[in-house]
Amino acid sequence: MRAMRKWFAIPLWKRVVAALILGVALGVVAPQWAPAVQVFGDLFVRLIKMLVVPVALVTIAAGIATIGDPRRLGPIGGRTVALFAMTTLISVGIGMAIGLIVRPGEGIVLAGVAAHPLGAPVTPYDQLLGIVPTNIVEALANGDMLAIIFVAVLFGIGSVVAGEAGKPVVALLRSLSGVLLQIVRIVMEATPFGVFALIANAVASGGVAVFANVGWLALCVVVASLIQMLVVHSTLVAFVARLSVVRFFRGIADALMVAFSTASSSATLPIAMRVASDNLGVAKPIAFTVLPLGASIGKDGTAMYVGLLGQFALQALGIVPDATMLAIMFATGALAAFGTAPVPSASLFMLAAMLGAVGIGAEQTALIVGLVLPFDRLLDMTRTVPSASANLTVTAMVARAEGAIDDARFRAEATA
Repeated sequence: MRAMRKWFAIPLWKRVVAALILGVALGVVAPQWAPAVQVFGDLFVRLIKMLVVPVALVTIAAGIATIGDPRRLGPIGGRTVALFAMTTLISVGIGMAIGLIVRPGEGIVLAGVAAHPLGAPVTPYDQLLGIVPTNIVEALANGDMLAIIFVAVLFGIGSVVAGEAGKPVVALLRSLSGVLLQIVRIVMEATPFGVFALIANAVASGGVAVFANVGWLALCVVVASLIQMLVVHSTLVAFVARLSVVRFFRGIADALMVAFSTASSSATLPIAMRVASDNLGVAKPIAFTVLPLGASIGKDGTAMYVGLLGQFALQALGIVPDATMLAIMFATGALAAFGTAPVPSASLFMLAAMLGAVGIGAEQTALIVGLVLPFDRLLDMTRTVPSASANLTVTAMVARAEGAIDDARFRAEATA
């Protein structure tokens, strides 16, 4: 019992960092043992995925019901989308700029690379149409986040507009929301074990070795991610959200670690909600409304990577882009990032849309994907971190604009 008390007395983020270091060590030193602990990683991911749909559905509806006035959703929603669009555009620009400066694709030999076709990309029309589900149960079963958000918003608004008849439903939503957050806290205690197993297997599967093949691209991903977080997000946190940058990143460390280990913005959602409410002091109605939307459209890491990978592809194919081509890639990269599913390796599916817009054929795109795919898992883990950071940064900015941040709680949690 004393050992357990000491274990739980250690801040969770410190336990997760230690687990990450041990996982890398196991994957490098004794990769043959990594499969023995894989079950812990798989169970952790399943626990997180189990919570995503009910948390998104219930907390969005509860957040809207708590806001009370559906007319407030217009300004909140508009501000949220505008801020995500801004950070996404900046991310694409950073990715393209790093690619043009470092030129990681020069000297890459595509001969002998096995092509990996991605299939036809989803059109913007289909993406827009898919927001409205034809079957609510099917949307829930498939984890279709945009459709779930749409249903949750309607359910929350309907509960408020119903007046007296809707009050029992509003009370039920608030109660369910509280219960789900407690379940999230319980699941979070398994994070160190899940991260240890996931990282160990990712490294043991050849992740470190294959980076030597396209090392400059990997370095560019890390540098661009750091620029996006330490320059762009930090500036917004300091001057728009008016929060201590150091305390902010310390408060969201748990969510960033989960984002890195799972490589999924969607899987990070339950933890992001918990840290926004508990550590950042963001009012639950704002956190529960903004973060699920961010899990679907807040893709700074994806936008950065698509912009960077586009330049990498052109360089590997020996194509020198002109100003018009760069402008088209910038615009299509941002739009593609907005429509990317919040699941691992989804960025590669968006590459076809960007390259296709500038006349690169599907066969050439398949060669680039075949080159990158073997080590995309570790790159995907890296670029998911700035996406998670962006979601919480935008949440803090929206909360500050709405006067929905408890500064005393933020300071108390950050120094705990």
